[in-house]
Amino acid sequence: MIMNHSNSKSNNLVISFSSGGFYLKGILHLPGTNHPPIVIGSHGLLATKNSPKQISLADTCNKLGIAYFRFDYRGCGESQGHYKRDTSFETRCEDLMNAVNTVRSRKDISDQIGLFGSSLGGAVSIEIAKTIHIDTLVTFAAPIRSKELSIPMEGSNVKPQISNNTHGINLQFDISKELPSVSNILIIHGGDDRVVPIAHAHQIYKAVNNPKKLVIQHKGDHAMSNGKLQKDFVLQAAQWLKEGLTK
Repeated sequence: MIMNHSNSKSNNLVISFSSGGFYLKGILHLPGTNHPPIVIGSHGLLATKNSPKQISLADTCNKLGIAYFRFDYRGCGESQGHYKRDTSFETRCEDLMNAVNTVRSRKDISDQIGLFGSSLGGAVSIEIAKTIHIDTLVTFAAPIRSKELSIPMEGSNVKPQISNNTHGINLQFDISKELPSVSNILIIHGGDDRVVPIAHAHQIYKAVNNPKKLVIQHKGDHAMSNGKLQKDFVLQAAQWLKEGLTK
């Protein structure tokens, strides 16, 4: 079941859809053109659909004639569910698959779809790309496997510790076997990322197929907190997505 509601912005729609018995909420940014291609954005473990880089990327995609859908995973933001109880790598894959099915069911969207995934959202995007046709993909700080992640305690200045158990969530995954089936991917990673080792970006780039591109942000952190790096990211990501969706 899909429910649409008008947003205060004329070309934005609030979309609710079902996944795993929960209603998830997202924002569909429409560019005002007929049957545009679309990008679906996936946030990281502790984030929501309202991350600044997603909102900026959505606006930039709209200017290029591309629709954009950003949504909250179950237990996050405005979506139903309990964060600790209902979050796993598998449930996030299920939620993203249902988000893809939701936009594919719309008659005002073309069948060309791109994905953007930040951190865990990048790993989830790579994982589901093997089972559905995706025209292009952009990841930022995407991990390959959970056992090598350094997860900071929320709101803490303590140095991150390597752990599979993050904030009470048993989050275990390894997407290394899926990488050879992926192509048309732009991989962006911060050079000073202390959460996901930069080696993951190089491993992804080596394993995936052409066309592919790797961008390392000099002195960039996991949160992409530098405004200039965030602006550069949006421009590079939007251009890659446009090229992949207009071929």
